[in-house]
Amino acid sequence: MLPRSTNTRNQREASKGKVTGRTMEIQRLIGRALRSSVNLQKLGERSIIIDCDVIQADGGTRTASITGGYIALEIAVKKLIDSGKLTSSPIISKVAAISIGKVRGEILLDSDYVEDSKADVDMNIIMNDKDEFIEIQGTGEESTFTQTDLLSFIEISKDAFSKLFSI
Repeated sequence: MLPRSTNTRNQREASKGKVTGRTMEIQRLIGRALRSSVNLQKLGERSIIIDCDVIQADGGTRTASITGGYIALEIAVKKLIDSGKLTSSPIISKVAAISIGKVRGEILLDSDYVEDSKADVDMNIIMNDKDEFIEIQGTGEESTFTQTDLLSFIEISKDAFSKLFSI
């Protein structure tokens, strides 16, 4: 997160020379999500580094980084194709992520920080455009959630994914 991305100025971890466990977990999450969308053999022996800076942290930073990271991946692959370094795209599916949860009994999609900080249930869902799950992270913050709740979160999120993939 950039220093002014939160209400109180936070120090950039890179300036400390050490990233926190939370940052490492988010980096791994983004990497897993993006790798799932690429035929790595077709990509060949090259690395694509996606740098996600949070400009304004207001809830959903992980999911925004995954969706934005996927867009950056598409741009990077297009540049490799345009430069002749790749003959065709190694991307096998689109990837997006959404934040969904329950606040005071109401299911909210893409909640902001104030809503998220009061959530009874908080969940991140990562999917591809083949209607396959890449990862689901769900936590009962102030309460538990039922299988019916989980299915409702998934059903509501499908419309959001459809909109993201069309964009």
